[in-house]
Amino acid sequence: MILDLNDNINLPFTLEISFNKLIERYEELANSDDEFIAAKARRILKTQEPYPILRDGFSKTSVLKKHEKEIQILLQDSFSEVLSLNEIKTASVPYHNFIFNASKRFKKIIKTAGPDFELVIKNMPEDDWYILSCTIIMAFYYKYEINFKRPLYYEIPDENGIIRIYKILYNADFMEVLPTENAPKLTQDDFDELLDNFENIELWKEKFPPQSYITKGFVISNIFDVTDDQSISNIKTTLIGSNKRKTEGFMVDFQKIFRSLLGIQDLEVGFSVFNKEENTLMKLHDSSVSSFLLRAKEEFKCENLFCHYSYDKILKNKTNFTISNVDKSFENAKNKSPQVKVLKDQGFKSAIFAPIAENGELLAVLELVSKTPRALNSINSNKLADVMPFLLSAIKRSKLDEENLIQAIIQRECTSIHPSVKWKFESAARQFIKEEYNGNENPAFKRISFDNVYPLFGQIDVKGSSEARNNATKKDLALQLKMVEKIIKTIFEKERLPIFEQLIFQIKTFEKDLKSNFKVDSEQKITQFFLYEIAPLFKYQLKTKPYLKEDIEDYFSKIDSSLNVIYYYRKNYDDTISLINKNMSSLLDRKQVEAQAMYPHFFERFKTDGVEHNMYIGEAITKEDSFNELYLYNLRLWQMQVMIEMETAFYNRQFKYPIALDVASMILVFNQPLSIRFRTDEKHFDVDGTYNARYEVVKKRVDKANIKGTDERITSKGKLTIVYSQQEDEFEYLKYVNFLQSKNKLGKDVEILELEDLQGVTGLKAIRVNILYQKQADKKEFYTYDDLMKTIKS
Repeated sequence: MILDLNDNINLPFTLEISFNKLIERYEELANSDDEFIAAKARRILKTQEPYPILRDGFSKTSVLKKHEKEIQILLQDSFSEVLSLNEIKTASVPYHNFIFNASKRFKKIIKTAGPDFELVIKNMPEDDWYILSCTIIMAFYYKYEINFKRPLYYEIPDENGIIRIYKILYNADFMEVLPTENAPKLTQDDFDELLDNFENIELWKEKFPPQSYITKGFVISNIFDVTDDQSISNIKTTLIGSNKRKTEGFMVDFQKIFRSLLGIQDLEVGFSVFNKEENTLMKLHDSSVSSFLLRAKEEFKCENLFCHYSYDKILKNKTNFTISNVDKSFENAKNKSPQVKVLKDQGFKSAIFAPIAENGELLAVLELVSKTPRALNSINSNKLADVMPFLLSAIKRSKLDEENLIQAIIQRECTSIHPSVKWKFESAARQFIKEEYNGNENPAFKRISFDNVYPLFGQIDVKGSSEARNNATKKDLALQLKMVEKIIKTIFEKERLPIFEQLIFQIKTFEKDLKSNFKVDSEQKITQFFLYEIAPLFKYQLKTKPYLKEDIEDYFSKIDSSLNVIYYYRKNYDDTISLINKNMSSLLDRKQVEAQAMYPHFFERFKTDGVEHNMYIGEAITKEDSFNELYLYNLRLWQMQVMIEMETAFYNRQFKYPIALDVASMILVFNQPLSIRFRTDEKHFDVDGTYNARYEVVKKRVDKANIKGTDERITSKGKLTIVYSQQEDEFEYLKYVNFLQSKNKLGKDVEILELEDLQGVTGLKAIRVNILYQKQADKKEFYTYDDLMKTIKS
C-alpha cells in the first residue's frame, strides 16, 4: 500500500496531487453567461471550499480516502458517468502507477487481468523516465520545447490470457511545475549541452537534481486499445524490404515518413551497409538510396570515417551518434572529426547516425541529416527505437539479396571456397557487381592470387593399392570364368557343337592370362566377353533349355546389375578404400578446426587411394599484419602430429575393414614462400609462375620415387617420411622428430636418405622414422611449438 507518493521514486521533482488548476477552471466557469454551467461550477467550488488541502496539494494517499466524495464531485465532468462504460480513462500522477480514479471500463479490464496482475507502463527504460521528467520541466517551466513524445503502453492480458496493447495519451492541462531553492538556473548553453548527451544520465541529474522541483496537479490518461495496430506493424516488419524499395519513388515516400515522425521538414535519409570483413561502410547497390557519410564514394574504411568516440558508439556499442550543431562541433573539434567535416561540406547542420544491428552484429547505419541546427539531436534520436524493427527487416532482406548474388557469382565463376580465402572472393564479387551497376556490359571477375605464402603438403597413401585392386579384379574375373566354364561344359556335353568348344578354349585362354599375363586391357576384354557373348547366350539357353535354369539363374543372381560382372572381391577392396578415406578425412577435418583456431590458413584435401592435403599460410591469406614464422613452425609440427594420429587411427581400425591393407605417410617440405592463384577454368588453387611449378612437379611424383641406388620406395609402411631439399629443413625437422620421440610418438629408427633424381628435380633428401602406435591416445593430444622450445631449453 502506498502511503506517500514520493516513497521509493527517483525523479527530478516531488509529486503532489492538487486540483488547483481544475479549481481555477471552475472559477472561470462560475462567471459564465450560461447560467446552468455557472450554477454547476459554483456548486462544485462550494463543495471544495472547506478543504483547502485539495487546492494546496498533498502527497499522502490517505487524503484521497478522506475526501473521496469531494474529489469525485471535482472530477465528475472529466469522468462522465454516461461514457464510463465505454471510455478507458484514469486520473493519476505523472510517471507513477498510482491511480486514484478510473472509468468503469478500465476497472473491468484490470479485474479481468486477475488478482496477481501489476499495472506497469511499458516501453520506457528507468533512466529515460528521469530524462523525460527533465524535458517536462524544460517545457512547463522554461518554455523550451523538446520533441520527446514517445508512445507509452500498457500490456494487459484479457480473459483468454492474450496480451492486449493499450496506448496511453496524457492530458496534463491540470499540472504545474515549480522550482525549489535547490533547482539550478539553466541557460541556453546548458540546453545545448543536453541536446547531444541524452544517454548521459549523470549530466541530466546535474542540471536537474533529484527532487529539485515540485509538480502539483494530476493527469488524465485517455487509453486506447491498439493491439490490432501493433499486429499490423508486425506484419509490415515481415513484409518491408520488398521490390518496392527499388522503385524511383521509394526514397521520396520514405523521407516523408521520417519527416512526419520527427517533425522536421528538411530531413533527408540515407543508408550505408557495413562490411565486417573489410571494416568498411558501403553504398547499397540495389536501390536509389544515397549515403551522406560516403558522399560519392562506393565505400569508406570506418577507422578513416569516424573519430574514436563516434567509432566506439556506432561500431562497438551499437548506439546512436548525434551531432546537433555541425558548425559548432567543427569549430570545437581539435582534429576536425572526419564525419563532421563530411557533413559540413554538404551544408548539413545536424545529424543522427543510427546503427542497425541484430544479436550484437552491425548490419548498416541509418543516416538522418538536416540543414537546420539542433533539429536532430540525441533526444529525438530515441524516437527511432520504434521504427528500428522495420529498418532491420529491410536491411536484412537487402543484405540477403546481395549475399545471394555474391554467392551465385562465386559459384558460377569459382567453386566451393575455403573460409580462410572467402573474403577475397567476396571482394572480387562486389567489384563484379559494381561494374555491372555502373553499366559495364562485360564485367571481369578479378584474378584471385596470394603472394609469399608457405606451402605444406602431406599424404597418407595405401601401399600397393594398384596390386591389391588387380588381385581383387583377377579373383572376381576368375570366379566368373569358372561359373561360365561350368555351364558351357554342361551344354557341350548335351550338344556337341563346335561353338561351345571354341568358347571353352577362349575361357581357358582368359584364365591363363589372369595368372601370368594380366594387362591393362585384360579386364575390359573379359568384361566385354561376358557382356556381349555370354549374357545373350545364357538368356537364350534359359528360354530353351529347362535343365540349365537353376545354374543360369544362379549365375545371373551373382552378377552386379549395374556393372554386369561379379563384384565381390573388388567391392571389398573399394569398400575398404572408401572407409579408409572416410575415417581419415573425418579425423583430419576435425583436427583442422583446431589448427585454424591457432592461426588461419588455407586448407584443402583430396581423396585418392588415401588422403592428400594442401595447406598455405602467410600474411596475404590472413589479411592482417599478424603473421610470424612461428605460426609456420607451429603448423609444421601440428602436421606431423596429425599424420601420426591418422596412421594410429588407421591401424587401430584395420581389423574392421573388409580386407587388410597397409598405408604409408609422407610430408613434403618446401621452405621458400611461393605464389598461388585460383584457376577459374579448373576451379582450384595452383602455384603461380614457372619457378613455383617445381613444387607441383615434386608433389606429384615424389611418393613414387625410390631411394637413390636402390629399387626401394622412399615411402614405407610403419614409417613417416619427410622429403626436403635444404639443410636447414633437415635441422628443423630433426628437432621435431627428437621432440616427438620424447613424447613416445616416434621411434628411435631415424634414417637420412637420398632420393633418385626426378624429372627436372635433383638433390632431394628424406628423413624416415618409425611411428609408435598406441592403443590409447595420449591425454595431451597436441603439442605446440612452444612445448618444443621448452623441451629443447630444458
